[in-house]
Amino acid sequence: MVHASEEDRQAIRDSIRKICAEFPDSYWREVDRDSAYPQAFVDALTASGYLACLIPEAYGGAGLGITEAALILEEINNSPGNGLACHAQMYTMGTLLRHGSEAQKRQYLPKIATGELRLQAFAVTEPDAGSETTRLSTRAVRRGDRYIINGQKIFISRAKQSDLMLLLARTTPYEDLKNKTEGLSAFLVDMRNIGGKLDIKPLDMMFNHHTNILFFEDVEIPAESLIGEEGKGFRYIIDGWNAERILVASEAIGDGRWFVERASRYASERVVFGKPIGANQGVQFPIARSYAHVEAAAQMRDAAAAKFDRGEKCGAEANMAKLLASEAAWEAANACLDAHGGYGFAREYDVERKFRETRLYMTAPINNNLVLAFIGQNVLGMPKSY
Repeated sequence: MVHASEEDRQAIRDSIRKICAEFPDSYWREVDRDSAYPQAFVDALTASGYLACLIPEAYGGAGLGITEAALILEEINNSPGNGLACHAQMYTMGTLLRHGSEAQKRQYLPKIATGELRLQAFAVTEPDAGSETTRLSTRAVRRGDRYIINGQKIFISRAKQSDLMLLLARTTPYEDLKNKTEGLSAFLVDMRNIGGKLDIKPLDMMFNHHTNILFFEDVEIPAESLIGEEGKGFRYIIDGWNAERILVASEAIGDGRWFVERASRYASERVVFGKPIGANQGVQFPIARSYAHVEAAAQMRDAAAAKFDRGEKCGAEANMAKLLASEAAWEAANACLDAHGGYGFAREYDVERKFRETRLYMTAPINNNLVLAFIGQNVLGMPKSY
């Protein structure tokens, strides 16, 4: 892994800001209105090499750390854009990097780095399991040199914009297990090369993230699609959760800073009753408070990313970063909307779009109540609460 200096990290921020400047409010407004995928933006980010920042140099990537990946996503969300359009490629590939075979890494990573292949789909959640991952029921049955997959996945984003999908499926029936965290296996599914029927049905959501429900009907994939050992997939996925939480926290921090900047500027320019509305403490103080909370969350994110990059345990910090950042972003979103008044609901101001998008971070990829349960049990030593 390349250890970037502070000067290098500032250069990364500057480069991302320059790329994002080519995609102004109007671009993202149109993409949202048309429920379109921001292909031009993702292509530009891919061409810059930053989307491959976590891929080691040996496989064609930049070999940077989570700290640098976090800065990239933060700056995207600090612009009118949203890193959710492509962030899955960053955190899902960790499972391949840490647990995939050398053959798998050499087959896929260089093409992911160049953008020839897209790894954007992360298929874990199911309709009847929700956050109880160990109760997943989608089955993958080994038959000779193939696995046959049957089942459903829900809230799977960007499946139609992906060539590859990281899939978690059951290879041992739940009732046959003594250790319920076993029996699930991770697969890297090449969706260009499958048999059977994979039906991808879009869900009508409040934000434009191309979210789907997936139906697997006798889907056949090669046995070499298995990542690592059969039955160990749950642990492999857990390995990537800290990275996911750090990166999602970074997007929330970017959103929070966007809301604070827009709110501060509008409150300074909008004149009512002969003075800028920002001169009123009822307008000014909520914006200032949300700024303080966003910056505090950024400090926790930085601490989590630093520990992750040093190879230290960072579950507590990563979870707290996600909790604090998502709540701070939502606080800033409300302060910004309040400051704009009726104009905040007008699409041309972009506040309502960002408002809808940033609310997701309190619920996904994990609900904040489960983050609190993790902290209560694993950090504070209290009894399990669920």
